[in-house]
Amino acid sequence: MRPTLQHKILAVCEQKIAQKGEGVGVSFYAFFANKNDDPELLMEAATWWIQTHRLDHFEKAQKIRRMVLAEQSQASAI
Repeated sequence: MRPTLQHKILAVCEQKIAQKGEGVGVSFYAFFANKNDDPELLMEAATWWIQTHRLDHFEKAQKIRRMVLAEQSQASAI
C-alpha cells in the first residue's frame, strides 16, 4: 500500500478514536469522501481490506491502526 494511503488511514483512525473512543469501528470507506474522486486509491484500500486481509466490513480502528503500523515497520526493515 502506498505511503500516502497509509498516512491517511492512520490519521482517520486516530481522529475517530479521539472523537468516539477506543472501541470505534471503521470501514475502508471512512478514508474517502462520499464523492468518489480518487477511484484508484479507493480500489487500493478495498483490495488491501477485502482481498489481502479478508476483513469484515467494519473493524475496530485500533486494529486497522496496528495493522498499518506493522506494515510500515516491515517495509522499513527491508
